[in-house]
Amino acid sequence: MSSDMDAGGPRGRSGPLDVLQRIRPVGGPGSGATPATPQPGALDVLERLRRPRPRPGECCELCGVEVADEHSHIVNVSSRSLLCACRPCYLLFQPGGAGGGRYRAVPERYLALSAFALSKGQWESLQIPVSVAFFFTNSSIGEVVGFYPGPAGATESLLPLAAWAELKADNPVLETMEPDVEALLVRTSRTEGPQCFIVPIDACYELVGQMRRLWHGFDGGQEANEAIDQFFADVDARAEPAA
Repeated sequence: MSSDMDAGGPRGRSGPLDVLQRIRPVGGPGSGATPATPQPGALDVLERLRRPRPRPGECCELCGVEVADEHSHIVNVSSRSLLCACRPCYLLFQPGGAGGGRYRAVPERYLALSAFALSKGQWESLQIPVSVAFFFTNSSIGEVVGFYPGPAGATESLLPLAAWAELKADNPVLETMEPDVEALLVRTSRTEGPQCFIVPIDACYELVGQMRRLWHGFDGGQEANEAIDQFFADVDARAEPAA
């Protein structure tokens, strides 16, 4: 399912790693073995990007095979859109793969940052007017950008470089985030410390999609805030503690 930040995001995530290249049976005359169907190569996949895409939510948008509800995603770096992908196509776009920098596979790690240093003053310096936001490096412009959800989708916040530099100096784990495909997700509270995670970028798209449907008024309203509670509970349940 194609997706961009304003249109909302996908619902599924992938399961355990499948094998990219399956073993092909070797069959000679009379062996009874059935030749395996050739797997698409890197050039095949790139060529199919130019063809009309299949209906959203049913097929890999690169090679056209059916995908399960839980599946992987690839980011189009220039447009910030997501493509649903079968596992073999997803693996082609891992770092060092066939994407050539334009398409990147979305990682699958969820990292809980329980010791993340974020003061009230630092949060205010990031100029986010609501309690939830996410931040990632946009490689197209070479800068970190911040977004917060609302009724219109994701609103981009002008992020002061000095504020982010200070935050990164206090939290070296931010150096491990992959540009374009991983984000720092933050939720602040008046009574408790902030909830901070490194998450796949498609998780942020999912949150934006929910908020676009549910958000009312300035603070989102009860239904939106309950959805945020559940979303962060789900993220926390999936996340591994940072080392």
